[in-house]
Amino acid sequence: MRWVNRSVDAKAVESLARALGAPRLVAQLLVQRNLAEPDAAARFLNPDLSHLHDPFLMADMEAAVRRLRQAIEHGEKVLIYADYDVDGTMAAVVLLTVLRSLGAHVDVFVPHRLTDGYGMRIPPVEKAAANGYKLILTVDTGIREDDVIARARELGVDCIVTDHHLLARQLPPACAVLDPKRPDCRYPDKELAGVGVAFKLAQALLGAAMPARLVESYLKIVAIGTIADLVPLVGENRVMARLGLEALRRPVQVGLAALLKQAGLPAPQSGFGAPGLGGQPISAGDVGFRIAPRLNAAGRMENASDVIELLTTQDAARAGQIAERLERLNRERQQMEERILKEIVARVAERPELAERYFLVFAGPGWHRGVIGIVAQRVVERYHRPALVVGIEDGQAQGSGRSIASFHLLEALTAVGDLFERYGGHAQAGGFAMPAERLGEMEKRLEAYARARLSPADLEPALRVDAELSLPELDWELYEGLRKLEPFGYGNPTPVFVARKLRLLMPPRILQEKHLKLKVAGGGKTFDALWWNQAERAAPLAAGQLLDLAFTLDANVFQEVVSLQLVIRDLQPQDSGS
Repeated sequence: MRWVNRSVDAKAVESLARALGAPRLVAQLLVQRNLAEPDAAARFLNPDLSHLHDPFLMADMEAAVRRLRQAIEHGEKVLIYADYDVDGTMAAVVLLTVLRSLGAHVDVFVPHRLTDGYGMRIPPVEKAAANGYKLILTVDTGIREDDVIARARELGVDCIVTDHHLLARQLPPACAVLDPKRPDCRYPDKELAGVGVAFKLAQALLGAAMPARLVESYLKIVAIGTIADLVPLVGENRVMARLGLEALRRPVQVGLAALLKQAGLPAPQSGFGAPGLGGQPISAGDVGFRIAPRLNAAGRMENASDVIELLTTQDAARAGQIAERLERLNRERQQMEERILKEIVARVAERPELAERYFLVFAGPGWHRGVIGIVAQRVVERYHRPALVVGIEDGQAQGSGRSIASFHLLEALTAVGDLFERYGGHAQAGGFAMPAERLGEMEKRLEAYARARLSPADLEPALRVDAELSLPELDWELYEGLRKLEPFGYGNPTPVFVARKLRLLMPPRILQEKHLKLKVAGGGKTFDALWWNQAERAAPLAAGQLLDLAFTLDANVFQEVVSLQLVIRDLQPQDSGS
C-alpha cells in the first residue's frame, strides 16, 4: 500500500489556528478538508440546529405538504412505500411517526428483498389501490419508477416521491417529487440521504415552531440512516449526524434503547474524554459497524418491517424480542457472508490470475442475495478492484457490486446494460438482474471496459496520511481536539497519522482468531495498537523489530478504565536495530 501525504498550506494553517484559537494540528486538518476560512471552519466545528436549511427551498415541497394535509383532513388512507435498507427504513420511521402525530391514517409497505426485489413494483401498488389507499408516499425510492407511478395514477392513487438518487431522463408522473438532485431544485445541499429528504418533509409538515427537543429526537433516526447510507458527512448531513449522535446518548424510545443494548452500546449520561470517566459517546463508527448491520440484517435475511415496528413500538417487551431477533439475523448474516467470502478467496488461491484482472466477477449457486453486496465490498477491500458478486438460482443471476474511487460502477453497468433485465446504482455501488447464461459475456465486456479506463496505479491501494507525529504527541488534549471534527465518515475521513521507527515490544497477539494486537514504543511512550481482521499479518513480525505505523487514534474502555490506543491502517517493517 502506498502512503500519500496530504498537502497543506502552512501559512493558511497558522492563520486559521490564530483565528480559531485552535491547536495547529486541528487547524491543519481543517485546511486539508478545504475549510481554511475561519467562518466556515467555526461553523464546521460547532454544528447547530440553526444551520438546518428551510425545507421549502426544496422543489415541490409546498405541493407535497398541501397534498398530505389534504389526505389528513379528508381521512384518506396513506401508504409509505419504503426501500428495505437502513436509509429507507429510517426514512419510513420518521414519516410514519410524524404523520401519525398529525392524525393521518398511515401504514408502511417494505418490499421483501427476495420475493419483491429492489425498487417499486406494480403489484403492491395495485394491491394498495384495491385496499382503498389514495396516496402513496415513497421514501428512498421512486425517482426512476415512471411506469409504477403511472400505473398508480391510472388507479386513482396519487404519489409523492421522496428520494435522493439521480433521476433517469424525466421526473416521474407524481403530484410532488422531493429530490435535491433534481436539476431544477435550488435546495442548497444536494447530498442528503433518503432519510434526510424525509426529515425535510417532516420539518415542513410540523412547521417552524417545531421544538428543538422534538427536532433532536427525530435526528437520532436521521443520523443512523445518513451515516449508514455513506453520504458525505459535510454540510447539512454533518449537522444532522453530529446532533443526532449526541441525542442518541439519551434514547427514550424503547426500541432504540433495546437496539443499543444488543449492540453493546448503552447510552451514557455523562461526558467522556479523560481516564477514569466512564461511558463513551456513540460514534459514526458505532453506527456503521454495530447499529446499522443489525438493522440491515432484517432486510437482508428476511423482512425489514421488523425495523419499523422496533422503532415505533411503545411496548418494551416487544422491542426486546425484536432486537434479539435482529441480533440473531445479524449473526446468520455474518456466517453466510464469511462462507461466501472464503469460497471466493479459495478460488483466487487456485487461480491467482483472477486477482490480476481489472474487474472482478464471482458467481455461485445459492449465494444469498441479502449478503452479496457486503461480500462485494470485502472483495474490493481485499483486491482493490471493482467487483461484482452474483447469486444464481433457477437460471437467474442477481448481482451486487462495489467499486474503487477511480471507477464509476453505474457507468460501467450502463455500458453493458443491454445484458440486464434490471439494474441501477451509483458511482460506488450497483445491482442487477439477468439470465445466468449471459454472465460470461458480461464478465468479458466489463473487463475490457475497465482496462480501457483504469491504469495499474489505480489498482494499487493508497492510504492518505494527514500528518506525521511522535508517540509523545498523542495525548488526551489531542484526542479531544480530534473529536471536534467528528463524526468521521465519507467526505470527512478519520485523520490518519504516521509514527516512524516504533519498537515492537513483544510478539504480536491474535484476538478472536482474526485481529492483531501489538504493543509499540517510541520516544519513551508505549501504546497498544489493534489491526482489525489482519491476523495473517502476524507471521513476519517479531519482538524488537522497528516499524513505521500508519494509524488512527481511538479510545478504549475496558472495565471502566479508559485509555488511548492506536488503530492500525498499515505498517512497514524497518531494518531491525537501525
